[in-house]
Amino acid sequence: MAEHIIPHFHNDAGVAVIEIGAREFMCVGARPPMDHPHIFCDMGDDNEIICSYCSTLYRHNPKLDPHDALPPECALTEPV
Repeated sequence: MAEHIIPHFHNDAGVAVIEIGAREFMCVGARPPMDHPHIFCDMGDDNEIICSYCSTLYRHNPKLDPHDALPPECALTEPV
């Protein structure tokens, strides 16, 4: 069975907008242990979504890999 890993992103830097390559992802707020409940976000056909917990604006950037972000440090790469 193939594994589907959902990308996770955080906003420790407190930036206004995070560009990401995924339309479906998890927002964790800040990195653990200061994280909020991990929220599944789905942009659907839209190009932006706001996390209902931390109000981070995520914007889809089709040039990025689904696990990449701009700024790059907002991609959560370690296990949660």
